[in-house]
Amino acid sequence: MSMPVPLFFFGAMSPYSWLAAERIEQLVPQARWRMVLAGVLFSAHGRTSWGLTDGRAAGMADCEARAAERGLGPIRWPEAWPSSDLTVARAGLVAEARGSLRPFALAAMRLAFLEGADLSELETVLEAGRRVGIDAGELARGVAEPTIKDSLRALNEQALALGVFGVPTLAAGGELFWGDDHLEDAAQYLRDRALA
Repeated sequence: MSMPVPLFFFGAMSPYSWLAAERIEQLVPQARWRMVLAGVLFSAHGRTSWGLTDGRAAGMADCEARAAERGLGPIRWPEAWPSSDLTVARAGLVAEARGSLRPFALAAMRLAFLEGADLSELETVLEAGRRVGIDAGELARGVAEPTIKDSLRALNEQALALGVFGVPTLAAGGELFWGDDHLEDAAQYLRDRALA
């Protein structure tokens, strides 16, 4: 029996999701990208973003160190981080329908964490789309579409049903690998399963 396609659940406002997204193509190239609302996952599990806790400074320093170590450049934090990722998550579904989720998501997260742009602002989201060839008018209309809103709700429900409680998480073969630092474990698990 073949292995289901691994699902890469990530949030555009999550720096650890960005760090994972920059290398998942090398580690788990077959993964299907799924942009979710991190706040929905946190709320369902009685949690909050570490960016709103006493661990904020330590978490930011850790992300900066990882980005530097991987040659991604210095992180430039958005002034309002963390803020709402609702608009960018809806835009991700518009991009996915065009077959452009991966480049759109990377463009959006690079805007946030390398340029300090606020992904809660529609103009920032439209700029991410422009950078990967998505018409700004098409993207703005799509974000407001009721079907996109419903699809995002269903996507978050899927993540919760699988047990996802934070981002990034790779769901593979009934196992969940949470965190940028567990991508290698996920890749090894998938290699082992392929050989079994």
